[in-house]
Amino acid sequence: MTDDAPPPPRAAERVLRALADAVGESRPRVAGDLADPDIPVAATVILARDAAEGLEVLLIERPDRGSFAGAWVFPGGKLDPADAGADATPSEEADARRAAVRETLEETGLVVDPGDLVPLSCWDPPPGLPLRIRTWFFAARAPGGELRLEPREAVTARWMRPADALRGHARGELTLYPPTWVTLTGLTEAVDVEGLLGATRVAGVRIFETQVRRGAEGPVFFWREDEEYDREGGPSASGARHRLEVGALPWIYTRDF
Repeated sequence: MTDDAPPPPRAAERVLRALADAVGESRPRVAGDLADPDIPVAATVILARDAAEGLEVLLIERPDRGSFAGAWVFPGGKLDPADAGADATPSEEADARRAAVRETLEETGLVVDPGDLVPLSCWDPPPGLPLRIRTWFFAARAPGGELRLEPREAVTARWMRPADALRGHARGELTLYPPTWVTLTGLTEAVDVEGLLGATRVAGVRIFETQVRRGAEGPVFFWREDEEYDREGGPSASGARHRLEVGALPWIYTRDF
């Protein structure tokens, strides 16, 4: 790099650029998008533990390259062919569960029992993007053992209270993507691990079929519970809201149903 060359964009700037690009690249959803067999599938694990000041979760920082460069994420990754089971009835969730266990071990050295994983959500990105990865989120009590990070996958790792991670993001200190950000927001309601897992089991898997459109301040992500989810629906002065505005920090999440 020469003295006159501009510095490379920070991770947060790259995220905002990617989210802005998604507005122009996406298209309205159609039937079958959620179950599209041609897009990759991934799995991620929210490892939670009880600490003196409240529930903490494990976040790892990705290297400054590749997918999610420089972002803080939960351990996880894409499914491999070996994750496909010999179940009598094939299940994407079951395959994702196996991938979640494998990826957690590879990235952190922690061994998670697949039976301890509680499915939390499934995120389907806006259709039309060049790279779409449908991702399953699982929650589990953190196992014992020492963290052994795979340097190609994680620069560092921190146990953090969800609210602290969100405050760090609002100050521009941590880079997060919308699924991680929204998940952390939901985790702020959990008092302890047992409460988190119990509430997750009762609630069942939440499906996030994502649409993105340009708002007054930048990209706005919508989910089905929002009255304006349908692009053809037009603005509404009242009604349910389920959206995330990411044009500036701090992000604004509205969920009033």
